[in-house]
Amino acid sequence: MNTAKPISDDHWREVLDEESYRVCREGGTERPFTGALLHNKAEGEYRCRCCAAPLFNSEAKFDSGCGWPSFDQALKGSIRYLEDMSHGMHRIEVRCASCDAHLGHVFPDGPTETGQRYCINSVSMQFEEG
Repeated sequence: MNTAKPISDDHWREVLDEESYRVCREGGTERPFTGALLHNKAEGEYRCRCCAAPLFNSEAKFDSGCGWPSFDQALKGSIRYLEDMSHGMHRIEVRCASCDAHLGHVFPDGPTETGQRYCINSVSMQFEEG
């Protein structure tokens, strides 16, 4: 049984900048090709911007050309999947399993053996080199 107290909206507004709040807490999307982590090639771990939970390893990152950081697999248990029927499309939304922050979407058209393309907003993540 999860006894963790939900974090208030006021708390998120205090700790996140405006764009991170819009994307992570309101389900927005950053403009393509603008994210700070899009061209990051350093080795390390991508973590949730809100709670710092590990999400992706740098080995899973690839350049999909879609305008957002892309990964072919998430760390086990790090992601929650939701059906998204918005904008007249059927997509799978991905959220942080720890704090429910909106991260982006996953598509079944990835170029590696996983067949997955996690398209993730840079402002939803922080990068820890190492």
